[in-house]
Amino acid sequence: MTGPLGRRTTVDAARPRVRFSPLGFGASQGGNLYRRTSDEAFAAAVDTAWAGGVRYFDTAPHYGLGLSERRLGAALRSRPRAEYVVSTKVGRLLVPSPETAHLRDPEGFDVPADHRRVWDFSRDGVHRSVEASLRRTGLDRIDVVYLHDPDDHWEQAAYEAVPALVELREQGVIGAIGAGMNQSAMLARFVTETDVDVVMCAGRYTLLEQGALTDLLPAAQARRVGVVIAGVYNSGLLARDLPPSDAAYNYQRAPVEVVGQARRIARVCQTYGVTLPQAALAFVRRHPAVVSTVVGVRDAVQVTETLRRFDTDVPDQLWAALYEAGLLDVQQ
Repeated sequence: MTGPLGRRTTVDAARPRVRFSPLGFGASQGGNLYRRTSDEAFAAAVDTAWAGGVRYFDTAPHYGLGLSERRLGAALRSRPRAEYVVSTKVGRLLVPSPETAHLRDPEGFDVPADHRRVWDFSRDGVHRSVEASLRRTGLDRIDVVYLHDPDDHWEQAAYEAVPALVELREQGVIGAIGAGMNQSAMLARFVTETDVDVVMCAGRYTLLEQGALTDLLPAAQARRVGVVIAGVYNSGLLARDLPPSDAAYNYQRAPVEVVGQARRIARVCQTYGVTLPQAALAFVRRHPAVVSTVVGVRDAVQVTETLRRFDTDVPDQLWAALYEAGLLDVQQ
């Protein structure tokens, strides 16, 4: 690898071998999350990430009703296939909906509502979803496939979807399997009760909250399952040097007390010459179970800033200071 990530060691998920770059490219904004992103801006973001050493790219059918997958596949098509890892997700099938095509997508993406999402973690649904993702991306294989938000579908996800993904893994259609969620408890169940290789945990192991320390991370270490951390900024609260009063947290306006806690963390960081976003990125990757940190980016400017933050050296004394101030649940 070249660029600032080149001097960082990549880590391997245990079963089977899949190499992640320490920093991953989150492509939800390539699906026009909240507002439109041009094809050119997204392609420039991928180019900048690649130049900076990023080799892991995450997408999903949910992101822009397939737009993110199409754009990511197009942006990576000329790259050496053996040099990068792509993950996508299953659980939401995209079904044509011509009767709503004149409307905008109601789930936060600025795209026409010409398809609707249908929850489906059945064996057939998994196979159909993977086939559709292969068509949209134009890739010959998917490196990692996650079950996407199976919170209300444990039985079908664990006993139909996981075995279906195992079949595809054994056939070489996909490289590794797992689940991606905004909670840690059910992810821990997938780790301990099913044959997953890697999981994606969004928002539950961050500088602000460390709930995954009690369930997911110990289980992942014991089972040698890799953990990808997403939502490292807790939906935006930790993305600014000093969080504003109207910052988002868990996709909603942050409660006053949560903003106050984030500001206290930020002030301690400042005393050590580190910004809150820099510390947020550095904190999560210190845990031995974490194989990559995925950050959502929209354009080349955001990628450049993320690379700069990621490459910042953070003094070890900061973690002890945060712990002693009661702002961390663990002393690293």
